[in-house]
Parts: sequence; structure tokens; C-alpha cells
Amino acid sequence: MRRLSSIAVATVLAVLPVACGGDDGGDNAEHGAEHGEPSSAAAFNDSDVAFARGMIPHHAQAVDMADLAEERAAGPEVRDLAERIRDAQQPEIDLMEGWLDDWGHPMDFGYNMDMDDMDMDGMDMEDMGMVSEEDMDRLESASGAEFDRLFLTSMREHHLGAVAMAEEELRSGESPEAKELAQEIIDTQRAEIEEIDALLAA
Repeated sequence: MRRLSSIAVATVLAVLPVACGGDDGGDNAEHGAEHGEPSSAAAFNDSDVAFARGMIPHHAQAVDMADLAEERAAGPEVRDLAERIRDAQQPEIDLMEGWLDDWGHPMDFGYNMDMDDMDMDGMDMEDMGMVSEEDMDRLESASGAEFDRLFLTSMREHHLGAVAMAEEELRSGESPEAKELAQEIIDTQRAEIEEIDALLAA
């Protein structure tokens, strides 16, 4: 299972403010064409890079949580939700990694790290909905009904953080593809929050 280390988090934070605008748009467009997405490389800004670099580890943690549900969840509804989260978010990770490659700011480190003390663009770990190392350990140790409750409550906060990050991308981003993904994340995860609320109330 991937864990996000403090070293790699520090690397993410150190590179977020990089200048990545349109001055080299020609080269960026050429790289984008190789991936079949020229406009994503031709028009992007610092906020787009920050969005992708923040959302990739955020999604990766959600995928890790969803993987746990396959064996530990008691309710079929929880396993179904987890499967849909994994199936949606892993391809989005791959997509955003492709954008960062096109933009010249690849994710050049793994995800085996601790997310403590993460702070990005004024959003701390709690704002982003990231699950702490301690809570992840608790989730890994749980099973059955206890796992279902911990998974649902943790994923609800995780989704709220993703929605906040995506809303910031809509306000500040430039890449049409990144903003389209941000809106898709908002729509999907808001619907899943409603689903989670119904499961918790049942």
C-alpha cells in the first residue's frame, strides 16, 4: 500500500510555486500532442500544476482506502462504493501525471510517504481531507461494521477536501482539461457524499 512520506511531501510543496505559464507554450504544445492533448500543454498556469500535484497524492490515498474495503468491509454497499472510487480515481491519477509530464513538471517521486504537516496553497492537511497516519493505521486494523463506519466517515471528509481543491482549480486554473476534470470531481464526489450520508444514516 502506498504511504506518502514527509520527504516527498516536502518535495511537492517546494515545487508548487514554479513558473509554468505560456512562455514556452510551443514546446509544451508539442509535448501535449504526443499524448493527444495539445491544449492541456498549450495553456496552463501555476494553479493547474498545484492542482495536479495536490490531487494525485489525494486520489492515491483514496485508492488505498478503497483497496482496504475489498477485504475488510462488511456491507456490499460499502464495497461497491469503494470499487467505484478506485475505478474512477486511478485513471484520473494517470491522466494528471500525463499532464504534468506534458507541462514539464513530472511527479518524479513515489507515494510511499507520510502526509503529516502537509500545507498547500493555504490548505492544510485537514482542509484537504487527508487521512492522518494514525487514522490510516486504525482503518487498516478495523474490519466489518467498524471498518465500514471508519471508511465512510473518513472518505466523506476526504471527498470534501477534494471538492475544495477542485473549486480552487475552477477559480484559479487556466488549463481547460484540468478545469473540466475539476468540475467532474466536484459533481462525482458531491454525489458520493450524499450516498455516504445515506449509508451512515441507515
